Amino acid sequence: MKGELVGLALLMGLVTYPWRALPLLAPGIDRLPAGVLAYLRLVGPAMLAALAAVGVAISLDAERHPSFHVGAEWLAVALCAVIVWRFRNLLVGLVLAAGLLALLRATGAAPIP
Repeated sequence: MKGELVGLALLMGLVTYPWRALPLLAPGIDRLPAGVLAYLRLVGPAMLAALAAVGVAISLDAERHPSFHVGAEWLAVALCAVIVWRFRNLLVGLVLAAGLLALLRATGAAPIP
């Protein structure tokens, strides 16, 4: 996998950017109903979470056939979710989850895909 997903990442950025930039660009957006504001605020993270869920739950074998996968990645996702829920800090949750996964892979407790 050299760079075949770069185009998809750029496309997803272009698709989600208007929703994320709307509060900065639209005057009077704070006067919208609370439900609409919540939707606009959460649509970007929801899209990214859906992409991440596929990356965690689906693995490819040597012939590139997808299969459901349960491994150390699920533990890292759970740690991130708990940290974000408890402390309301996504950056700390992501850093701790990545660190946990790196530690598990470095010690051989989790295979490197």
